[in-house]
Amino acid sequence: MTVADYMAAANSHYYATRDPLGAAGDFTTAPEISQMFGEMVGIWIADLWQRAGTPAFRYVELGPGRGTLAADALRVMLRFGCAPVGIHLVETSPALRAAQLSRLPAAEHHDEVDALPDDAPLIIVANEFFDALPVHQYVRTAAGWRERMVEGVDRKFAVVPGDIPADDHVPAILRTGIEGSIVETAPVSAAIMQRCAFRLARRGGAMLVIDYGYSGPAAGDTLQAVKAHRFADPFADPGEVDLTTHVDFTALADAARSAGIPTAGPVGQGAWLRALGIDARLRALAGAAPGRAGELAGQRDRLVDAQAMGELFKVMAASAPGWPRPEGFGAKATA
Repeated sequence: MTVADYMAAANSHYYATRDPLGAAGDFTTAPEISQMFGEMVGIWIADLWQRAGTPAFRYVELGPGRGTLAADALRVMLRFGCAPVGIHLVETSPALRAAQLSRLPAAEHHDEVDALPDDAPLIIVANEFFDALPVHQYVRTAAGWRERMVEGVDRKFAVVPGDIPADDHVPAILRTGIEGSIVETAPVSAAIMQRCAFRLARRGGAMLVIDYGYSGPAAGDTLQAVKAHRFADPFADPGEVDLTTHVDFTALADAARSAGIPTAGPVGQGAWLRALGIDARLRALAGAAPGRAGELAGQRDRLVDAQAMGELFKVMAASAPGWPRPEGFGAKATA
């Protein structure tokens, strides 16, 4: 099978059978590190909503984890009178759906983006969602580009080049790479981004994407596995480890623009959080709980420092024509 099919099957089983988050799980996401992360997302939404003229809208989150981000964001939004007419979570994991409903009892669940309501603007949040979607990998061999395939060897899985030429699947700018070069493409991610963008084009709204990644096109094997907060072999224990890759934000932006939706960013997560006011929020929280000042500062540092999540994680926004320029990205949006 292709690497994409392997990744899709493994992650489908993995997420369907557990809550992988937190100290007892396999990894920790930004909303679980600090309430300040979700609060900054809430401020971003409330600001955009106010400048858009306070329209009725639906809050949507793709892959919302335990619902922690949404709960923190909505709490802040309500302080500004920014109350969505519906909370919609795109999630297929039974374990995570249960965790989400414990925090967001009014939320509605959907299996896919196409099932979302189409009667109002949507403000969509996707934090660490695209990184878990399947990617195709192509390797340059002596005979040209071939798709990487996963096969069973001695009761173990191994990656080997396929037999069918795949040059046309590799971006032209990368086709001259040296033998052994690997290129990843993520058509599933691009399709979901485009579907979201078409919704924004029809009904208005905006989308916020936060993930670890890069601005492509670029070569490199970014497939990784995590188990119990440590890196693992992606092919050793399928369905029992979290498989992810780095997100190509250029490809996501291209997908949005193909639907007529302009984008802003990507910028580093640290710069975005500082622009939204995370330092002021830290001072307020530390002032209210002086005994936790050091702990809170450590949480902030983990989110914004370049050596932690501040540079590797990127933030990009897409907003419908006629909606205001999203905050946190400087003075200019990408056309």
